[in-house]
Amino acid sequence: MPKIFHEIPTTRPVTPLLDQVQQTETLRLFTEPQLAQLADELRLHLLWRVGETGGHFAAGLGVIELTIALHHVYNTPEDRLVWDVGHQGYPHKMLTGRLEQMSSLRQKDGIAAFPRREESEYDTFGVGHSSTSISAALGMAVAAKLKGEQRKTVAIIGDGAMTAGMAFEALNHAPEVKADMLVVLNDNDMSISNNVGGLSQHLTRLLTSPPFTTVREEGKKLLSMLPGALEIARKTEEKAKSLLAPAVMFEQLGWNYIGPIDGHDLPALVAALKYVKDLKGPQFLHVVTKKGKGFSPAEADPITYHAISGAQMAVAPKTVAKPRYSNVFGQWLCDMAAEDSRLMGITPAMKEGSDLIAFSQRYPERYFDVAIAEQHAVTFAAGMACEGAKPVVAIYSTFLQRAYDQLIHDVALQNLDVLFAIDRAGLVGEDGPTHAGSFDLSYLRCIPNMLVMTPSDENELRLLLTTGYQYAGPAAVRYPRGTGPGAKIEDGLDSVAIGKGVVRRQGSGVAILVFGVQLAAALEVAENLDATVVDMRFVKPLDTALTLELARQHSLLVTIEENAIMGGAGSAVTEYLHSQGQNVAVLQLGLPDYYVEHASPQQMLAECGLDAPGIARQIEAYQQLLAEKV
Repeated sequence: MPKIFHEIPTTRPVTPLLDQVQQTETLRLFTEPQLAQLADELRLHLLWRVGETGGHFAAGLGVIELTIALHHVYNTPEDRLVWDVGHQGYPHKMLTGRLEQMSSLRQKDGIAAFPRREESEYDTFGVGHSSTSISAALGMAVAAKLKGEQRKTVAIIGDGAMTAGMAFEALNHAPEVKADMLVVLNDNDMSISNNVGGLSQHLTRLLTSPPFTTVREEGKKLLSMLPGALEIARKTEEKAKSLLAPAVMFEQLGWNYIGPIDGHDLPALVAALKYVKDLKGPQFLHVVTKKGKGFSPAEADPITYHAISGAQMAVAPKTVAKPRYSNVFGQWLCDMAAEDSRLMGITPAMKEGSDLIAFSQRYPERYFDVAIAEQHAVTFAAGMACEGAKPVVAIYSTFLQRAYDQLIHDVALQNLDVLFAIDRAGLVGEDGPTHAGSFDLSYLRCIPNMLVMTPSDENELRLLLTTGYQYAGPAAVRYPRGTGPGAKIEDGLDSVAIGKGVVRRQGSGVAILVFGVQLAAALEVAENLDATVVDMRFVKPLDTALTLELARQHSLLVTIEENAIMGGAGSAVTEYLHSQGQNVAVLQLGLPDYYVEHASPQQMLAECGLDAPGIARQIEAYQQLLAEKV
């Protein structure tokens, strides 16, 4: 069994076996004792490396043995391993030629936090969202079959990803096309079952043993000669399995279910994978692991250790931390719930990330975590609103993309009273483009009936949340990850006039229209330009009266948003001015038409020209361009 470590190493650990594994061919030559030693070395190295760089932590610790067993049994990269979510992927990266590159994990120009096809031939499918692995692996298996190729395909799903409907859609489809593939369910207490014990392990060993398989197949042939006997035997086998393992659901869908098996028992894992490797049709292996396995603090608190920052491991002087935007939302939610018993809080498995912890404790009957099921979360809220409740959906910007149809058809089309608190809007830093909220202003503002708001600081977030909550219809408030400028947060539940911006600095010549948290940077730039700065607050409805006034009083308007330039808030400004016959010059600043790769938030903003120096530089260049055309 795995060694248990209690501290994170401060220097590179000695890992002689791990250092030999540059390609997985080496791993496949290791003996059983060597595999056990490799597991301990890999876990220790992961502790050290992620302790330095930060990143997803507990999930990777939990799949050390599973990752080793998969690469030991399967002929990777020819055989395809498709990882779900990506939280589990660090050990996979370390065993596939990227051990030393892990020092650049999640850093600018370094390796990504998640599997990426461009990064390695072992990364067969890029991933950031949950529950895609089975669909992708099924597509690969079908394509290989049509091409007459004999490669194996394995989807590894876990860390709660089996709670999403997309996974079950793929599970339902695979038997229909008779795909030869394996799904490994990494059940780490965030998924289906904790059914691990002597009896269930005995059943698994029995079901995967060659004698049992032989007897089972020969028995089928014999019973097929007796009318009705084969069906009776099949039902008897299903009933026996259902008493000992959660097999019936998967068997009924058409999968051959095996498990549950201890995911930290390397010999058992290797034996089960060898057995199932050459079976025909869809196979389902249920592996039970412990998130954070082998590191005692993470085993005790896997949620806290789901991801860590390198700074968490360093000893730093205590300072009074500014509240994060998510903390401001969490406090507002509790305050508004105390005032209005109709308020309901909904999240798709983001209680900690969106800071609904206090709300869930104070108002458990009004708190709903629907698991990783964004589409259900939105339509669930719509149903509540139909009956007079006031649902607040706390959801990340990139995850709301998965529920876009429900947002339009189930909420906005019916003009239902649902507030969307959209966290992680804009660039998110080291997690990279899969988690960036780059498009929400573009995809929200084109929807009729939507109210779309962009707070510029912590207090503005509180004001606009109340404004959206009081609005009789669908409303969205989008705010970034991390902390703000440290604005004083008022205690009340005040709102603001809908569709009205605020002039924060009066100047001349240039007017900077800010949609969101770049207000502080814009004010810094404006001091040197003597520019007007406006906190627009609303993308929809746009403050058209103020926009028209600014166009008439200034020679250049500059719009700023941490959203794709195409179709965003700046586009709303130019569309309106064009409709009014205004020919004022407009410079739109925002996210470029490419995926901004992972780096620190400051580096990403600098790359996009959305920090103060970048804003100033782009305004100066545009003014020069205008001067040359005169």
